[in-house]
Amino acid sequence: MPAPEVTYQREEALDPAEYIDVMERSTLSERRPINDRPRIEAMCRHANLFVTARLDGKLVGIARSFTDFVFCTYLSCLAVDQAHQRQGIGIRLIKETKRHTPAAELILLAAPAAEGYYPKTGMTRFTHTFLLDNIDDLKV
Repeated sequence: MPAPEVTYQREEALDPAEYIDVMERSTLSERRPINDRPRIEAMCRHANLFVTARLDGKLVGIARSFTDFVFCTYLSCLAVDQAHQRQGIGIRLIKETKRHTPAAELILLAAPAAEGYYPKTGMTRFTHTFLLDNIDDLKV
């Protein structure tokens, strides 16, 4: 009997419990507020593009994005279950995200542990990025 195949699809919504579960099985749980359920629920409710990788129905990878579909797509979370990494799931999630937003530039901020991964995918490092975490840091 052949091994089950990973299926990739766009989903209209994502269950916060599934999101937390895949974050815990990947390396992203350290950088996501998984213990703040209302915040996770809002993160899942307000994102507008979810591409999933499922194996026998179980979520093994997620690309969670915000996009206008024509100018830019911010891929906010790219996570793959550690047991399924190095099988091409991450690159396929990126490809499927881009396929759903072909006219838009795909942008992401790499987690420190993943900085070396993205150049290998063919993505270009962009150094002109700025971050504002606290509004009080703005200088008037």
